[in-house]
Amino acid sequence: MKFSDIPGHNHIKERLRDMVDADRIPHAILIEGPAGTGKMMLARAMAQYIHCENRSAGDSCGKCPACLQHRTANHIDTIYSFPIVKGGHDNPVSDDYMDEWRHMLEESPYMDFLHWLSLIQAGNSQPQIFVSEADSLIHKLSFTAHKARYKVVIMWLPERLKTEAANKLLKLIEEPFHDTLFILVSNDAKNILPTIYSRTQRIVAHRLPDDTVARQLVERKGLSHADAMAVAHNADGSMLAAETALSFSKEEKQFLELFMSLMRKAYQNQMADLKEWTVAVAAFGRETIIRFLTYCLRLVRENFIMNLNEPRLNYLNSAEAAFSSKFSRFINERNVERISAEFDSAIIDIAGNANPKLVLFDLAVRMCIYLKA
Repeated sequence: MKFSDIPGHNHIKERLRDMVDADRIPHAILIEGPAGTGKMMLARAMAQYIHCENRSAGDSCGKCPACLQHRTANHIDTIYSFPIVKGGHDNPVSDDYMDEWRHMLEESPYMDFLHWLSLIQAGNSQPQIFVSEADSLIHKLSFTAHKARYKVVIMWLPERLKTEAANKLLKLIEEPFHDTLFILVSNDAKNILPTIYSRTQRIVAHRLPDDTVARQLVERKGLSHADAMAVAHNADGSMLAAETALSFSKEEKQFLELFMSLMRKAYQNQMADLKEWTVAVAAFGRETIIRFLTYCLRLVRENFIMNLNEPRLNYLNSAEAAFSSKFSRFINERNVERISAEFDSAIIDIAGNANPKLVLFDLAVRMCIYLKA
């Protein structure tokens, strides 16, 4: 991965290059920001730049043995660490999933977490970085670098470090071996153990500008500029969200059907049917429920905009627009804030391991009230 392969983030690329060129690389860097904006690509490009044998013009050459090894995620002095599930392993470590990881880097460079869940067959399990991974890293890093000056550890989603693992790695991150560098890549930095977070040099990768996302969609997907801008706006600065939005997935179709069902049953006060709806959604598992509620929150906001007769500000696909053309009148200035707040609250509760059935049924009952406002 070369810096030139990554859209946008020019100021971050320059900062990372300057660190290497000046030989003043912090022992632990944290690249944080929204998912789908290319943070892992930046981490990989920096590691390749560090190891490249023929750097020039502010980028790695892409042709030397080190660059070729980085291209396939096989560089001997680059160690990847990432969330996994136990999967029958007593002491699970990232090495158990390296084939899946290389597939992930190749097929989803913007790091689609849902794709990762599928690759490792997570089911309802929550991927984590276990204490056995911390032990493995400590062992690997006790050896000197093999071919390069530095060993580079790239850790994806350090917010998923189990507390025991984070505590074991704390001293190593604070006082690493002289030839060891850490690059952490986080989608949710506020959930990183504060003692680790405070020992890193933070680099914030903000959302990509709409025109940057749109330009990539025009060049790589063949969209017209107008269509690309519409998708980019709805993607909120995430290339991953933009690419996903180009196809109305099976999951999104199901989410739309469940949203329509919720609103229709709630408006008609069909409590027995709402209980069945609650059971069906609760069976998804927490990660999928959160995605569904986030989808609902977006539709609520889009319907409010439609009700204001501002079509140029709407970003709905054809199926969503067909439903919203009749439903949007029920989302108005009297209830939009309360409805949005209920979905926000439900997302927080589900993420906090609250009982999904209780949270979802309470949400459904409140919709019965607010839709009549």
